[in-house]
Amino acid sequence: MTTQQPPQVRSTEPLLTEVRNFRDVGGLPTVDGRRVRHGRLFRSGHLAHATEADAAFLGTLGLHTIFDFRNAADIKLEGPDVTLPGVRHVNIPLTDPADGAEFWAMVRDGELAQLRAALGDGQAAGRMAKTYRHIISTRTADHSRVLHSIAEESVPALMHCAAGKDRAGLSIAVTLLAVGVEREAIEADYLESNDPRRRYKVRRSDRSAAGMSEEVMALLAPLFDARAEYLHAAFDTIESTWGSTETYLTEGLKLTPETRGRLRQRLLED
Repeated sequence: MTTQQPPQVRSTEPLLTEVRNFRDVGGLPTVDGRRVRHGRLFRSGHLAHATEADAAFLGTLGLHTIFDFRNAADIKLEGPDVTLPGVRHVNIPLTDPADGAEFWAMVRDGELAQLRAALGDGQAAGRMAKTYRHIISTRTADHSRVLHSIAEESVPALMHCAAGKDRAGLSIAVTLLAVGVEREAIEADYLESNDPRRRYKVRRSDRSAAGMSEEVMALLAPLFDARAEYLHAAFDTIESTWGSTETYLTEGLKLTPETRGRLRQRLLED
């Protein structure tokens, strides 16, 4: 399958040195003709390696809360986020897209035969789609917590995981669904994670020609791509589990009309 081509990085965005995949989701259109307000909702990869200049820029955003969706294995590997003075940091570990530290150790250290056995014949893409479905169906309490927090006070907010693509991508998508952003716009924003300047860096212990060969990179690609089919798996799970997005939002995420109204007030232009 050919990965869809995302829009190019917006020319007005800062190119942060050690924070991958940063962007403001402002400007996205809603189904009723409004737009997400700029400067209210941001997304990125982890902040563990942020330089002083990166941190200084993030400090200009007026952030209230950073939602960090990494788990303990992620934080052990990359380190904790840098501290931004006056910003609340909330860690809500979500399911790892590849089922934890042992799998990622295989990705980093496994030889070609091992990678073929674990990732070949569509297994890698299937694993990713399965995880997206799993997060949607089992982490409603976590997504509800995030949305209620945003509705009450937690904006401007930054959501991130390790790469800023899967767990943060789904959490952003759910937030945008809750305020009525068009699905096509949600998908377009999600696919921007494929831009080469945004992508999470593939880490391999064997950096030789064999360890980083074309076949190895092809086997790993589904894990590091943002693919429309993964997001579609999440949307399909909403429909198959709850029957409609509206029921998912009201019964799955426990969003009352009043809470949704506050979300729209916080995140959308007047």
